[in-house]
Amino acid sequence: MQYVKCLNFFQDLLKAKALERGRLLGLDVGDKYVGLAVSDLDNKIATPLSVLIRKKTNIDLMASDFQSLISELSLVGFIVGYPFDRQQRAPDAVQVKLFIDDLSKTGKLDGVKYTFWNECFTSKNADLLLKPLSLHPILSKTIVDKFAAVQILQTYLDYGKKNVKLETAG
Repeated sequence: MQYVKCLNFFQDLLKAKALERGRLLGLDVGDKYVGLAVSDLDNKIATPLSVLIRKKTNIDLMASDFQSLISELSLVGFIVGYPFDRQQRAPDAVQVKLFIDDLSKTGKLDGVKYTFWNECFTSKNADLLLKPLSLHPILSKTIVDKFAAVQILQTYLDYGKKNVKLETAG
């Protein structure tokens, strides 16, 4: 896997020919689940996709799942939620980096580009929206993870569009 700075990633995506652009996958990495969201073909709108069960023992299976998604959905990269704050050693931040390192070590995702994007409060926001529905706790958790991934990806897409427009206008 290859890390790319967030705005550079979006600029490179826009520079690609329309047929080569591809879509982006948003990831909300948690202790037990990884919520997934995918962008539309124009990389304007994020929609919920699914949730993968996360265990140290199934990282190869997860990498294979990502390979399948890359092929099926014409994905060009991952936008990985990362808890940016003043404490870079926060347990959640370490967990996200370890997950990416473990995926990279499988060798199945060589050349796949990714960047980190601020995920602060995405799960909390999704949880607050779903609370009035009184869903079963497990169902609620998987929906929260998917919608947190949507928020991560959508805020990245919006930021990229806004800042690319500002650069071209200036």
